[in-house]
Amino acid sequence: QVQLLESGGGLVQAGGSLRLSCAASGSRFVFNALGWYRQAPGKQRELVATITLGGSTNYADSVKGRFIISRDNARNTVYLQMNSLKPEDTAVYYCNGRIDVLNTNYWGQGTQVTVSS
Repeated sequence: QVQLLESGGGLVQAGGSLRLSCAASGSRFVFNALGWYRQAPGKQRELVATITLGGSTNYADSVKGRFIISRDNARNTVYLQMNSLKPEDTAVYYCNGRIDVLNTNYWGQGTQVTVSS
């Protein structure tokens, strides 16, 4: 079955950096888009950044200029480099993968990112 496995979360001080990774496996179809979403306590899940198979990216306004999304198509892996982290970036970060031919989104289990002030 399709699995998305995140890693790289943790605790960091404000102004610090973290790099998240998500390895996708189990699909014979290509993931047309891979991305990251986050959910803070008491809030709805929100888009952080997405990247298409061709490398086009989309970022939430709140992370533009601080976060960089990238993907390694050969490894079916997506990365999120998070710089200049702020306490308001604290959330569970979820990896998302979309397969267009199946019209299906897949989700990882999430990784906690905590930014202390």
